[in-house]
Amino acid sequence: MPNPFPNRLIEDSKAFTATRKCMDDDLFRKIVIKTDSVDSLVKTLGENTEKYELPAYFPELVAMEGHVFKIENRLIRVDSHSPRQIINPGLMVFSNTWQHLAGLLNQEGHEHPPKKGNEQIMVWPDPMDGSPLLRPVTNQDLLALKMTLENIRPEKAADLAGTHIAAINGILLRALEAGILLGPKPGITRSNPGEIPGASTGDASVPAAFKTTRVFALQWHITQACDLHCRHCYDRMPCEPLTLSQEIAILDSLYDFCSTHNLFGQVSFTGGNPLLHPNFHCLYQEASDRGFFIGVLGNPATQDEIASLIAIQQPSFYQVSLEGLEAHNDHIRGSGHFQRVLAFLEILRQTGIYSKIMLTLTRDNLDQVIPLGHFLQSRTDLFTFNRLSPMGEGANLIMADPDRYKTFLKTYMEAVKPHTAFDLKENLFNILLHKNNAPLFGGCTGYGCGAAFNFVSVLATGQVHACRKFPSPIGDITRQSLTRIYHSDIAARYRKGPDACRSCRINPVCRGCMAAAHSWGLDVFTQKDPYCFFKNGS
Repeated sequence: MPNPFPNRLIEDSKAFTATRKCMDDDLFRKIVIKTDSVDSLVKTLGENTEKYELPAYFPELVAMEGHVFKIENRLIRVDSHSPRQIINPGLMVFSNTWQHLAGLLNQEGHEHPPKKGNEQIMVWPDPMDGSPLLRPVTNQDLLALKMTLENIRPEKAADLAGTHIAAINGILLRALEAGILLGPKPGITRSNPGEIPGASTGDASVPAAFKTTRVFALQWHITQACDLHCRHCYDRMPCEPLTLSQEIAILDSLYDFCSTHNLFGQVSFTGGNPLLHPNFHCLYQEASDRGFFIGVLGNPATQDEIASLIAIQQPSFYQVSLEGLEAHNDHIRGSGHFQRVLAFLEILRQTGIYSKIMLTLTRDNLDQVIPLGHFLQSRTDLFTFNRLSPMGEGANLIMADPDRYKTFLKTYMEAVKPHTAFDLKENLFNILLHKNNAPLFGGCTGYGCGAAFNFVSVLATGQVHACRKFPSPIGDITRQSLTRIYHSDIAARYRKGPDACRSCRINPVCRGCMAAAHSWGLDVFTQKDPYCFFKNGS
């Protein structure tokens, strides 16, 4: 059945923009008058390309733009989720004999003119807002579509491709996030602020995507053992280790939680130094067998140690720390540490592992953050910082002054612009973005403060905390399932954040840092981050 053709198209200069650039506008209008649907317009234009002396690529261009028009005018509608995984019903794949046509349809312009050559282009409606999306098809897209169409399980696809399950899950995750595939609604979603008494309904500039997640992370401190003795270490107290069966049961609990909540799981192994745990490689293999994405937050390792991990599953990332330029860093982390990190970054680069550098920000290294970031620009994939939480031995260091910190954030924001390695992590950057009417970002964990929302921390004892940076116990995973812990009243209370942040316009991507509030002796459930400079949340 042909799609109805809105009469307003004739007056709408934004409709079929790329098509109209190829031909006389009066001719286009005359053809429109004689057609009664989008499909008939596309057909008429395509069949008369030579007659109207239009470019040879014109039939393919107008076919894609016709589908874009249907999506823009809501002639094609899709739901945001589906009870089971399906291909987006509005997705069309165009097998063109000309390349770079997608660039002609992007209003921002295009870098390359059309040229003869085969290219497949996908056009589909965004499930979140209904807007049209388009780009060239990749092999990973085709695999995601094939798996969904033929109902191929990730385990089978991984076996056929000779890869690990997480690699396949990553392909499916990206397809779901792009809206190419639709799937069940994730089982963890932020409460609508409007449902909370006294809360703001949020700001129009905060995308809905920041309120739900498809990935849940377990930050697992599997050991207290460490080959360093840093001056800001949270906890060096020895503890009774869990048995291997207890540790594997933790991974099973994460798997069950993710399965029942329609989530992809991630395990971030840390410590101490996780590589010093006697069961580390076994647990790494068990995590891989369950299809989890795996990250490592540790100390520099040898080439052989990294090779042993890659043989199981390449880490999604490997994070190490630097605390400033060489002299200051080695004062905090030990002599020679700075150079060992630089050598290790080269190992990560050679093996293709995404590298992250984390800095713990204090009063004494505040002025070294940006110079260090410049120094690391060509050496790491990502550089960012966290504020000091003066717990454990960190109590001997001093947090940054709030007034200086505000100025520092502004300077750092400027430094980010020309440098790809600098990353925004601190929630409070959203205050500056909001004041500049710039797009907001996801904050500390992609969802503002993600404590007990899209991640929890598990200690070597099995105790679960909403956030490792301050005491926030919510359960014991050796005694309770992760599902039970997650849905406990105390976990829900951490998820809501401070009462003082409830009415803030940027609440979904911020809520400050509860660890900072705790460090200043404040009530984390009622009082906001003392570093916040967003007056009255507006």
